[in-house]
Parts: sequence; structure tokens; C-alpha cells
Amino acid sequence: MDSVTHAADPAFLLATGAGAIVVLMILIIRFKVHAFAALTLVSLLTALVTGITTDKVVPVMMSGFGSTLAAVALLVGLGSMIGKILEETGGARVLADTLINRFGEQRAPFALGVASLMFGFPIFFDAGLIVLMPILLSVARKVNGSVLHFALPVAGAFAVMHAFVPPHPGPVAASDLLGADIGLLLVTGLPLAVITWYLGAYLYSRYAGNKFVIPVPELYQSKNDEKVSNPPSFTTVMTVLLVPVCLIFLDTGLNSLQVAGYIADDLAWVDTLRMLGNTPVALLLTLLLCLALFTHRFGKANMEKLCTDSLAPICAVILVTGAGGMFGGVLRSSGIGDALADLLSASGMPVIVAAFVISTCLRVAQGSATVALTTTASLMAPVVSATSGLSELDLCFIVIAIAGGATVLSHFNDSGFWLVSRLLGMDEKTTLKTWTVMETLLGSIAFLLAAGLSVVF
Repeated sequence: MDSVTHAADPAFLLATGAGAIVVLMILIIRFKVHAFAALTLVSLLTALVTGITTDKVVPVMMSGFGSTLAAVALLVGLGSMIGKILEETGGARVLADTLINRFGEQRAPFALGVASLMFGFPIFFDAGLIVLMPILLSVARKVNGSVLHFALPVAGAFAVMHAFVPPHPGPVAASDLLGADIGLLLVTGLPLAVITWYLGAYLYSRYAGNKFVIPVPELYQSKNDEKVSNPPSFTTVMTVLLVPVCLIFLDTGLNSLQVAGYIADDLAWVDTLRMLGNTPVALLLTLLLCLALFTHRFGKANMEKLCTDSLAPICAVILVTGAGGMFGGVLRSSGIGDALADLLSASGMPVIVAAFVISTCLRVAQGSATVALTTTASLMAPVVSATSGLSELDLCFIVIAIAGGATVLSHFNDSGFWLVSRLLGMDEKTTLKTWTVMETLLGSIAFLLAAGLSVVF
């Protein structure tokens, strides 16, 4: 912001930035302060310590918070509504059952993983895993195999989609903070997520399932899976999942043609099609399609209730993401980000490597992938803007590198760690040897792929 003053000593700024992150971690980990409150408090203290004038402190905080919410809240809210409708109308079950029937029981883990990749586009990790858990455990009972053969491909699929692919809040917030194109991030993030899942989750599950034979948890031993009456067809579910992807691809493709000079920049019909492919509009059209397809089966009142219920669980996610943007706004306005940019430039560390390293440190320290993603993106934003020669693809690869760092080394301070541990009936040691290893593989593979592609392109 204009006329914002701050301390000029780079060493002091860097020490303040490091201290702010340490205080943030202590508040969240040691004192169990909610991430939203902790980020707000640390943002305020950082602004004051770094010398931002008192009349500018709140405007700086609100600017970072508001700009992040403007980019994130609409996408996450619409995506959650779509996911909730598919979940409650039986779309997840139809998708999984159809793929299993087509692939056969021997390749059931692969089929469930593919179903999870598809279903993971609009739905969050926790919700997706809980929805498919009864299905994958019923398949595990049927084929009498280790639960890990089925659970890891499913959990890994939701993990990579949640970390690397819009409209999930982490990649959306990171792309906004770094100035990356969301449509192009989808084009690059989706294939990288699939490759990462196959190498780090599916293939690893073949090894882990044989080494750690985990039986079906007692809770599910005699559970009768309730089926939704009159569920949607497989074609209907696939249509809902593919419509937003195709629309966003339309926006990205036309933009690429314009950049290449094949289409003029001032054509009204191109601008209209690109508007329809803009991520919020694409998700809104997909939501309207869901309502049109399912209202006559499940009723208007039920559809309205599903949309309402879908918003409650994501409030915390959206607020934490916005608070991460607030913290990043303070770091930028105070000059801490610029000081870090100068330090990294002097060290000679490539931007994409620095992004992965910082994100990994934050992930290990506080557990939340979303907080690690948004905070790292905030820290790296001035570094990226000060680095010349970065293409639009490079920005997307940096976002994926940050997401990779925010995925690795899930442990006791990560809610996903405990969710997987408790749902599968595993002790902490086994969870570390299976889930934590898989998460580390996923994040590391994604980073290596993104770094390699950034060199090639």
C-alpha cells in the first residue's frame, strides 16, 4: 500500500519474519490456538514490529485478507456444493461401483483410485475419504485383501487432487498470490497429479499392502452399506465432473490461441466463451447443471438443504486461507518479503527449490497443508515478482512445488494423519510407516516433476 513505512534494516526484517513464523507455530502447536486467530494475531504484531504506521496496520491486514477471499471463497463454496450433491445423491458409489465392474476385482484398487481422482475434483480430502471409505472396505472384505491395497490409492488420489488442482483452496490461493493463471494451473496440475498418484500412491500401495497386512476394521466387519434409492447413472456423474474441466480448458485454450496470435484479442465471442470458462462461472454452471439433473429426483427442498449443509464445514478452511493471505499481505507491505527475495537471490538457490524448501518447513512445523501453501506463496510472491524470465508455465510449476512441500511428512500435527489412522484402525507407528511415507513420496515426486519440467519449458 502507498505511504506504508517499515524498518529498513534487512537483517531486522528477516529476524522479525522468522520470529513471526516461530510465534505462529508455537501458538498453533503448543497452545492449540486456532490457525485463524493465530494468523490474525501474528499479522497484527508483525505489522507493528516492522514499523507499519498505526493508521495503515488494519488497512494492510484487511487488504490481504479481502483479496485472498475474493479469489478463494467463491470457488471453494461452489465446489463444495457440487461435491455435497454428488456425495448425497449416490454419485460417489455409482462411480466407484461402475469402475470396479469394468476393471474387475483384481484391479479394484486401481479402479477405486481412478474413481477418487475423478471425484476429488470438486470434493475435499476429508469428505471424499469418508464417503468412499465404506465402499473401499466393502471391496476389501469381498476380495479378502489388505486394507492398504485399497485405502492408499484412494487417500492418495484425494490428497493430490486437494493439493495440486483447482478449485481446492490451497492451489487457488497460491496461484492468486503468485499471479499464476488458474486455468493453466489446472491444465498442468491435473496430469502431474495423476502421474504423481500412480507413482507415489498406487505403486507404493502394492508394496505397503504386502508388507503391512491391515485387516478390515472391526467397525466395518458386518456393516451393511446403505444405498441411495434411484442414484444417478455413471454417465450423469461423469458429465457433472467433466463439464467444469472442459469449460476451464476452453478458457485456457482460447487464451493460448490469443497469445499465439491465431485469434484476435478484441473478439466479443471469444471474450464471452472465455468468461464461461472462467473458473467461478464454470463451477456455477456446473452447480446449475447438478440442480437441473437431480432436483426432480430428490426435490427442491432437499437440494437447497444439501447446498446449505455443504457450506458449514468449509467456513474454517476459507477463513484460515484468508488469514494466510492477510499474513502474506503484512509480510509484503513490511518489506520482509523483499528482504527474503534479496537473501534467496544472493544465495543462488533457484526459486522453485526455495519454494519447496520453505513450504516443507512450514508443513512439518504446523501440519496444515493449506496454511503451508498460502504462507509460502505469500513469502515467495515478492521473490517471484523480482525474478525476471519466469513464464506462465514457470509460475504454475512453482505453485506445484509449493504444493509438493505442503504435502510431505504428514505426522501428528496433521488432521489427515489421524483421520487415516482412525478410519483404518492403525496405530501411530504403522501410520507413520505407511501414510506418512506415501505423503512424502507424493510431495517429492510432484516437486521433481515440476522442477524438471521448469527446466525443459
